[in-house]
Amino acid sequence: MSVADLTTSPVASTYTKTSSRLPSPQLSLSSTRLSVHFSRSPRPNPRAQNFKITCSVNQAPSPVAVQTEEAKNKSECFGVFCQTYDLKAEEETKSWKKLINVAVSGAAGMISNHLLFKLASGEVFGPDQPIALKLLGSERSFQALEGVAMELEDSLYPLLREVSIGINPYEVFEDVEWALLIGAKPRGPGMERAGLLDINGQIFAEQGKALNAVASRNVKVIVVGNPCNTNALICLKNAPNIPAKNFHALTRLDENRAKCQLALKAGVFYDKVSNMTIWGNHSTTQVPDFLNARINGVPVKEVIKDHKWLEEEFTEKVQKRGGVLIQKWGRSSAASTAVSIADAMKSLVTPTPEGDWFSSGVYTNGNPYGIAQDIVFSMPCRSKGDGDYELVKDVTFDEYLLKRIAKSEAELLAEKRCVAHLTGEGVAFCDLPEDTMLPGEM
Repeated sequence: MSVADLTTSPVASTYTKTSSRLPSPQLSLSSTRLSVHFSRSPRPNPRAQNFKITCSVNQAPSPVAVQTEEAKNKSECFGVFCQTYDLKAEEETKSWKKLINVAVSGAAGMISNHLLFKLASGEVFGPDQPIALKLLGSERSFQALEGVAMELEDSLYPLLREVSIGINPYEVFEDVEWALLIGAKPRGPGMERAGLLDINGQIFAEQGKALNAVASRNVKVIVVGNPCNTNALICLKNAPNIPAKNFHALTRLDENRAKCQLALKAGVFYDKVSNMTIWGNHSTTQVPDFLNARINGVPVKEVIKDHKWLEEEFTEKVQKRGGVLIQKWGRSSAASTAVSIADAMKSLVTPTPEGDWFSSGVYTNGNPYGIAQDIVFSMPCRSKGDGDYELVKDVTFDEYLLKRIAKSEAELLAEKRCVAHLTGEGVAFCDLPEDTMLPGEM
């Protein structure tokens, strides 16, 4: 999962600008409003006042020197999002649900470029669920964020009620019910995995603090930026007022890849593959579980008799699929990553089919498998469709599976020691067993 957009440090410089356009006509007020807000001002103190960038197609020119404090702190709308829509009370009650606020970091990157339009179309939350998108980018990506807002505007999504963009997580994350944390620094030439853990860990520590300060107390957080398991751990440790259970590391793309490979080998369509689990870290130590997976309701090992293929070629294909894709296409798997994020969200807002489950990297405290406590580990989950989940208990283990799980567990424990300074657990000590860099971290 390559991520190209990096959120900025809270010490970035303040930036303001004004627009020079004609005065806007008066518009009627409404309880349901479309609006786009632009902001580039950092906020080291989450409660401090700050300047906002405002952009309006009909905003009168106003020199910065004579702006009042009220004008400086007022958000203005942009383009078609300046319009207000008057829905009758009856229509609101019967046809529309309460607005959902969704924040996306790395919003100017390639993954988001695919994901945002899925969210706005109603694919994730349904055709009667209005949505507000709050897009977090960086100083260098701000113009690209404006372009993203323009594309969303031109797409005419009736469910998209608000769009706001900014570089300050304390502002963008305010009142959000979902936070999709995609933005992270890519791994550069010569950079050790320990260095990547530290650099990206600082980003997710700050975003955890921002979520803790201003997000909904029941916000659901999906961490995509790599190394996503440990980044999710850092994020939740810096958000003590949000349930640790609400944090997820994305391993759904790995699950989807595993289903694809099993379907190809068995000669069936992928929807016949169920109960697929990815155990462990989103790295090359991940464990695609063919022991508990099923094809047409039958255990995979009874359908695919080539057990050597399952243990060797299948597992390696899933672990290295992203690298092969990069070699073929010259870029990372942005589109399929976006699909997997949408799938992960749908798994939490849609009841899990009877007898099936899905994979997600979640907090291990209280897990029934004997996996080490206090790490984020991909495990099988079920949901009632209320945004929450429970761990599946009826799974089977054999020696092969336990050995592979133990290796991924050891790696995550080592990563945890490497970021102890970011989780409030003392001095960091890096003793990573090996470099298990994923394709796309470069």
